[in-house]
Amino acid sequence: MAKKSMVEREKKRQKLVDQYAAKRAALKVVANDEAKPMEERFKARLKLAQLPRNSSATRLHNRCQLTGRPHAYYRKLKVSRIMLRELGSMGQIPGLVKSSW
Repeated sequence: MAKKSMVEREKKRQKLVDQYAAKRAALKVVANDEAKPMEERFKARLKLAQLPRNSSATRLHNRCQLTGRPHAYYRKLKVSRIMLRELGSMGQIPGLVKSSW
């Protein structure tokens, strides 16, 4: 089990990303538009820099939904390899069969 503080920090970051997504996207469109004047693009970049750092989607880290483990994460199932094996062995994941020979 991951530290509770790390899991809570990721939740906080996700909340900020969701909150600022539209504003961040609008500023990026203005900042990257070559047709706009340089001053307007520069102002958009400054406003983008003033937004909270944790509101950027690149600061998010994938974590297992059940344990909070950050490594060996399966995006499709949103769980770590350890939980994937446990859930598969218990028959909780449809179509997944643990092989043995």
